[in-house]
Amino acid sequence: MEQMAAADDEPDILIGCTGGGSNFAGMRFPYVGENLRGEKNHRVIAVEPAACPTLTKGPYAYDYGDTAHLTPIVKMHTLGSGFVPPGFHAGGLRYHGMAPLVSQLHSEGHIEATAYDQLRTFAAGIQFAQAEGILPAPEANHAVAAAIDEALACRESGESKAILFNLCGHGQFDMQAYLDYNAGKLVAYEYPEEEVAMALSGLPSVSG
Repeated sequence: MEQMAAADDEPDILIGCTGGGSNFAGMRFPYVGENLRGEKNHRVIAVEPAACPTLTKGPYAYDYGDTAHLTPIVKMHTLGSGFVPPGFHAGGLRYHGMAPLVSQLHSEGHIEATAYDQLRTFAAGIQFAQAEGILPAPEANHAVAAAIDEALACRESGESKAILFNLCGHGQFDMQAYLDYNAGKLVAYEYPEEEVAMALSGLPSVSG
């Protein structure tokens, strides 16, 4: 926020890649606070993988935070603690649940959520590298893809908006994933609704 103030600007749109919720919350929550206090009207977008669509397909329900069911149950958007993610290249975004506070904000309509498949995100990462000279991590590519789409929407509408996202990781250790993308070995996988239903069959029963 101090950096934006130093630039004499305010973000109209805030975007963050979202897996468990910590990266997303770290930068976006102070701005959400401004919204909740009625001080500002930032648009806040959480971006997740289509292969692990916790916010976009998972219900807001009580669930365990681990597969062994040793943690306390919490209310969150979840794909079920028995969810087994497919092998897509965004390791930090493969958790079955979303942080309770992020989940509550989404369920109450304070933040938006969208999902991208990995082909779209890798294309965005390469575009970003060509423009900025930094190769993003596959996780960060989700935010990059959404930022590009929002910028294109502004160009289409003729609006001028400040779009803020944080590049939360570089792709130095993910070169094989980029090689696989360039070789056409990756697929645009989206987790099917029937698999979501099966993963949710083991949700704990909570009364009251």
